[in-house]
Amino acid sequence: MGEKKNLLTYEGLKKLEDELQDLKVVKRKEIAQKIKEAREQGDLSENAEYDAAKDEQRDIEARIEQIEKILKNAEVVVEDEVDLDKISVGCKVKVLDVEFDEEEEFKIVGSSEANSLGGKISNESPVGKALIGAKVGDTVQVETQEGIIEYKVLEIQRFN
Repeated sequence: MGEKKNLLTYEGLKKLEDELQDLKVVKRKEIAQKIKEAREQGDLSENAEYDAAKDEQRDIEARIEQIEKILKNAEVVVEDEVDLDKISVGCKVKVLDVEFDEEEEFKIVGSSEANSLGGKISNESPVGKALIGAKVGDTVQVETQEGIIEYKVLEIQRFN
């Protein structure tokens, strides 16, 4: 069985590609320079700059590996082809929180580009799972630790 696909919007794909390029071209050079400077200071056993630089290098390499893995299994959602009759990855959704009578807006994205502070929720999150497949006028229930939240779908749009 193959690995599951990482759903990405075009914007998410571009952002990951740009980050990967920056890490490989800019950050690797910066960290190599820090390590070189720390080595020139002599005794590495008590050199905090060297230890910090090596830790940073490990973090950068781990992030590069993570991004490459995401991109290897990426499936780009073409926003122009998103079916606006029902909610799917690549949609911007306006909902009404039934209990508080407040409108909220979510962008449904794949898990690797979710950012709740930016209004981007994963199709695998409780809210995302509940909304996927819903149509305008539907009310969905989301089970949370605090109880059940009901959202009424008001509008489905493309991201742009």
